[in-house]
Amino acid sequence: MPSRQTAAPARPEHVAAALRGLLSYMSRTRFALIAVAVLVCVSGGANLLGTYMIKPVVNAIEDGDPQRFLAGVAFTAGIYLTGVVACFGYSQIMVRVAQKVVSDIRRDLFARIERLPLSFFDRTRHGDVMSCFTNDVDTVSEALNNSFANLVQAGVQIVGTITLLLVLDWRLTLITLVCDGAIALYVRFSGGRSSRHFARQQTELAGVDGYVEEMILGQKVVKVFNHEAANLARFRTLNGRLREAGVAAQTYASTMVPVTVCVSYANYAIVTIVGAVLAINGYADVGSLASYLVFVRQAAAPFNQFTQQGNFLLTALAGAERIFSVMRLDPEVDEGAVRLERDGRANADGAAAGAAGWVWVRGASRTPLRGDVRFHHVDFGYEPGHPVLKDLSLYAKPGQTIAFVGSTGAGKTTITNLINRFYEVGNGTITYDGIDVRDIDKASLRRSLGIVLQDTHLFRGTIADNIRFGRLDATDEQVRAAARVANADSFISRLPKGYDTLVAADGANLSQGQRQLLAIARAAVADPPVLILDEATSSIDTRTEALIQQGMDALMRGRTVFVIAHRLSTVRNADAIIVLEHGRIVERGTHEELLARRGEYWQLWTGVRELD
Repeated sequence: MPSRQTAAPARPEHVAAALRGLLSYMSRTRFALIAVAVLVCVSGGANLLGTYMIKPVVNAIEDGDPQRFLAGVAFTAGIYLTGVVACFGYSQIMVRVAQKVVSDIRRDLFARIERLPLSFFDRTRHGDVMSCFTNDVDTVSEALNNSFANLVQAGVQIVGTITLLLVLDWRLTLITLVCDGAIALYVRFSGGRSSRHFARQQTELAGVDGYVEEMILGQKVVKVFNHEAANLARFRTLNGRLREAGVAAQTYASTMVPVTVCVSYANYAIVTIVGAVLAINGYADVGSLASYLVFVRQAAAPFNQFTQQGNFLLTALAGAERIFSVMRLDPEVDEGAVRLERDGRANADGAAAGAAGWVWVRGASRTPLRGDVRFHHVDFGYEPGHPVLKDLSLYAKPGQTIAFVGSTGAGKTTITNLINRFYEVGNGTITYDGIDVRDIDKASLRRSLGIVLQDTHLFRGTIADNIRFGRLDATDEQVRAAARVANADSFISRLPKGYDTLVAADGANLSQGQRQLLAIARAAVADPPVLILDEATSSIDTRTEALIQQGMDALMRGRTVFVIAHRLSTVRNADAIIVLEHGRIVERGTHEELLARRGEYWQLWTGVRELD
């Protein structure tokens, strides 16, 4: 799904593809839908037959036969009662079918979103994604609840009405067919014009939702820079485009019902006059004419249903097209065959902490997990023609701490993104314990890595739940042990409910430092052999930083660790410090070695010291 799409595709095959997608989900409940169709036919047939019974009842009155009159009334009552029961049955079944279909769509959409690469989220606004789950799915749900049964019933009534009209009087039916044909042509014309605008309306609605979400999340920044008026002006523009799309969509769609009603009224008037002339001259009986006129009056109803449900259906197809366009996106490439498995016998010499008992398995081959990570002449760019890393080679032996420093945009975070395979390298290879990371199953690769990001994200739930997110099967004692390693246990114990304290949206009821401590505890409970710290202490004040440094040292001890930090004081004890500039390594060495060279690192260090 394109992120900043301004016009919806108008090709008919897209609508057909969306319809096929919906039908594929509906086919999973085919037996229930068959039952609905049968009951709808019974209900529609009862309505038709009940109307046809006007003929014998009126003729019985005209003939002065009370017995036949009472029998006709009783039979008609039984017919309508059957229709009511059938109507109740299909409506209840359809509710369950619609919710099952929508539930399956949501489930599959979420599963696809979970498997999409990070590049999709880089170019797509969160509001666009959320719009698929809310607006688009809701329109599909509304159409299923209202349209399917009504369209089937309308079809039954149209076919049945025309058949009975021909039975009652074929001459008058010719007039009705001409009028109904005119209605059908206009509905097709108007529906074709509306479909494009309904698709655009859904796209513009997603744009409005996305903008609102961005502004709500960024309210502090908005208020700091006093941009309320500018944001309101931008919203008015987006809202105006949505209004224009909605007006364009409804301009044609809103004319369907009045045109249908006008033509049906004209048809009724003409048939009444002609029928009266035929009855007066003895070419038609009064009962047939009475029944016929009721049918003609009702004939507009199924066409009205088609037009009304057509609006729902057009909107639903536009939403379904957006949903299925996301479902058709290619998931993350994962051709890895090497898997990570527990093996109590595997305890390789020199293995990083957290690696004991794990092995890489490919067929009969078993390689102990040690935490040896190496880059071999790696080239990478987020976009073609714009390289971020250029011929990068580096190594991290098991248990080493490697620190990356350099100016913003030098490629520090990109390196860690490639280790996780959030993105795929352009040229060169990255090996993990001698295995190309592209050969490792992504789930296994990421299970062996722990990461603490600069932007901490906490989920709704308790403090313990958020720490346990690092390892879902962690016991309460393991959660507390991880918190103690991160020196988070102290502040957690002071909270009203301790580890059972509920976390507000993204940790709004915690300080930035506390959120960072929980992120470090989350990584600690995972006990990974390789640890990535991306500005892990950037949001921690000096006092808190000193408090957690011991915990960080305990967490890092014996592990292979990649550290990205602007505070050079946090990396001075690293086994190797790598200085990056413009995607290349310009220096590598220990803190003392690099200072002695008086190069790039020395300039960074002395600049920081002067600021202190």
